[in-house]
Order: sequence, then structure tokens, then C-alpha cells
Amino acid sequence: MRYGVIGTGWIAKSFIDGARMMCGSEFAAVYSRTAESGAKFASENKIPKVFTSLEDFAKGDFDAVYIASPNRLHYEQSKLMLNSGKHIICEKPITVEPEELCELQELARKNGLIYSEAIMYMFNPARELLRNSLEKIGRITSAHFDFSQLSSKYPAYLSGNLPNIFNPALATGCLMDLGIYCVYPAIDLFGIPDKITACASFMDSGADGSGSASLLYSDKLITFTYSKLGQDRLGSQIFGDEGTVTIESISKLTNINLIGKNGDIQAIAGDTPKEKLMGFEAARFEEFIASPNDLYYAMTSERALQVSRVMKEIRTLCGIKFG
Repeated sequence: MRYGVIGTGWIAKSFIDGARMMCGSEFAAVYSRTAESGAKFASENKIPKVFTSLEDFAKGDFDAVYIASPNRLHYEQSKLMLNSGKHIICEKPITVEPEELCELQELARKNGLIYSEAIMYMFNPARELLRNSLEKIGRITSAHFDFSQLSSKYPAYLSGNLPNIFNPALATGCLMDLGIYCVYPAIDLFGIPDKITACASFMDSGADGSGSASLLYSDKLITFTYSKLGQDRLGSQIFGDEGTVTIESISKLTNINLIGKNGDIQAIAGDTPKEKLMGFEAARFEEFIASPNDLYYAMTSERALQVSRVMKEIRTLCGIKFG
């Protein structure tokens, strides 16, 4: 598979490394707003061609595009690439608004293209191990997911700068960056809730720095918390009347254990390097392109839309607004 890449951040490098490691993928071009950053990224990642015009990039000699630009740009960039005949794997959140996602999913179908969200949870083999482990803990009445990770950009923000991740004009903030990793397992494992409550704390920039939500079902309550202003040390848990499943990292699904009522611990999944997790995304994406009627592609597309709708409801409840 020949890729073009939009974006020159660390996440793009991780995807390139993972795709090369897992699939032997070829990276033919990179788009950057500036020639300097594009040339530096291309040199470091052995990419032969650099574009600073998105329209010229869309005409490039490659089959698929990995998009890792700020959230606000995902919709327009994806639309241009789909109209140019390129398959798309786009970093989460795939679009800001669910209505945008519906439009682009239909455009991809119309053009015979694959349009997929790059979200580690859905393509991680540990997802199936987690799902199977829940059958062993009896009746589940509650769960708590947490993804709180102190941002490496926070010192810059405190110094008076405005990093992209704390800039509401780019449709960023904690829910969009970290909270989505809590929404995905909640919806994937337990379905659409009957009721959602949520709240958030805000930074001076207007971005949400942390937040929480409760998803109420007829038989269970799922809660989650997320923050870019502090570091979680306890992880996530799913509670049943016959045992508990603990998850050290909800984003990477690493170090999952099943703890029985008597305290016995059964290891379900260990650790996995970040590049390999992103390689799983690339491998599935390339399988979707080879087999566009793959039922897993249909399921992940529907799940992405469900998550997008829940994310919008949480934003509304919290008063999260983008400039």
C-alpha cells in the first residue's frame, strides 16, 4: 500500500513506523503547511516527496492517505481526498460533528473508497480478549474508565503559549483528545445508554481540561473521567458480581487482569508498544481496502458514528464550544 501523510507530528511518525513494521507499507509523500517542517519530517522518515499545496498533494501517486492534522481540518481534508479517489484513515476524532461523518461515509460509499477512523481500541487484538473476559465476571452493574494523562504541552500553556491541543478554535480539548478513549469501550461493550449526564472543567483558553460523564442503562451505570492536567495511576475497572476486570491503560488496552471474588488474578493481556498498536490500525485498514465488504469495516463505521453522536451529546451537556 502506498500512502500519503497529512501532518508531521509524533503521531504521524508512530503510524508510519507501525505500518512499515506490520504491513511493509510504502510512504510516498507528506503534506505540510511549511516546506521546512515537511522536508525535516520527510528526511527523518525516508519519504521522497513533500507537498505544501493540499490540492497538489491530492493528485499524488499514492492509494491512501493517513490524516493526522488538527481536528478542525479533518472534514475538509477528508472530503478533498475522497473526491480525489484516495482511501482515508483519519486520526480520531474522525470528524468534529456526526453530521460531517455521515456525509463523508456516504461519499466514500459512492466513490467505492474506504474511510476509517484511526482509533487504537477498535483494531487492538486485546479488544476481543477484553470482551471475552467479561463473560467470566458474572452480572455487570457498573464500570469506570479513566484516561487522565498530564499533557506534555501543559508547561507551554502555563508559560503563556497556546498549543493546538488547548485551542478551541481547532476543535480540540480533553474530551476530543482523551475522553474519546473512554466513550469507545463504553459504547462498544454496553451499547447506547438510556441517559447521559456530564460535566467539564475549563481552562482560560476555553478548552476543557478535564471532565466526567455517566452513562445510565436499565441494568448498569458506566462512569468515566478524563484529564490533561493530571496523571492517572490506577486505571479502569469493570465490576461484576463474580469478579472484576482491571485495565491499566484504556487507550492501549494494556495489562488487563481478571480478579475473581477470592482475589485470584488471571492475566488477560500484557503490554504492547505504541507503534505496534498503530500497526494494527494500518493492517486492518489495508484489509478493508482489499475486502471492502468486510463486516468488520461496516461495524467499525457504525461504531464511529455512534461514538461521534455520544461525544456531541457530552459536549452539549458540558457546554464545550469550538471557536
